[in-house]
Amino acid sequence: MTAIIIYWISTILLSLLYFVSATLYLTKDAWVRQTLAALNYPAPYLVPLMIAVKILGPLAILSRISAPLSDLAYAGIFFHLLLSGSAHLGVRKPLGVLPALIGLVLLAASFTTQNTARAVPSPYVMTNMR
Repeated sequence: MTAIIIYWISTILLSLLYFVSATLYLTKDAWVRQTLAALNYPAPYLVPLMIAVKILGPLAILSRISAPLSDLAYAGIFFHLLLSGSAHLGVRKPLGVLPALIGLVLLAASFTTQNTARAVPSPYVMTNMR
């Protein structure tokens, strides 16, 4: 029962992190483009793609249309958070790493407890550690 609660809380918080970020990308376009340019990313190409990813990734996990698609979304979010954190470290802005670290903790909690909360298990989650 505890694992189910951990799954849903971490999954909802992770999804909220991504949905709020997508909303920020949509409402504060100039600021987002300036911030991405400061991180040496091509903002005109990246912003539309990131809006789609920040909406579709959590939707794939929450809806669980298929376990492989959900696992792919987990992987994509994992790499996005790693790259986001490393980009902020690369330009010496350590406070920018905080959302990525929070996201990684939520992602790990959600991913490792998903098989207890979902009917269709993911084959990539270790269930017994002996």
